Amino acid sequence: MTGGTRHSGPHWRRVMAALANNDARTVYARIVLGTKLPEADPDLKDQRRNRAVDALLESGLVDRNAAGELVASEAVFRDLLTQQPRRQPETGVARFMRLGRIERYPVNKAERRDLLAWIVGDAIKAGEDLTEKQVNERLLSYTDDVVLLRRYMVDFGLLERTRSGSSYSRPKET
Repeated sequence: MTGGTRHSGPHWRRVMAALANNDARTVYARIVLGTKLPEADPDLKDQRRNRAVDALLESGLVDRNAAGELVASEAVFRDLLTQQPRRQPETGVARFMRLGRIERYPVNKAERRDLLAWIVGDAIKAGEDLTEKQVNERLLSYTDDVVLLRRYMVDFGLLERTRSGSSYSRPKET
């Protein structure tokens, strides 16, 4: 390690900054392949090579072994992955959505009704009378299969359809 202090392992920004630098990336590749540094890149001047090595050491991509040789760190990427925060389990209807769209329908009927009720409440205002085309346009932001979604809403009593099928609305009590 260098004289600089590394806090709790490598930081992803330092690793990415080092790998974004062409000189550092070239030197890193040569170190990974086991090439000795003086012969690593004869076109790379000593000052540029030293800066690249410093960036690699600072990032944790390379370390010095007991003989003082540069070696690629075997643990740097594993350490970076363990630093990532765990994804918090989602609750409610969010469990079934991804990026605002339905990822999957709940198997449990009560949960499915909750999901559908949330979408109806979000997409259709109380008292609105909409044509099938208007309903489909609104539901398209939640799924590509608007026919299935609309059918579920009607089946669960969250959306009413006129006998002629010409308009849809939310029931008085939802």
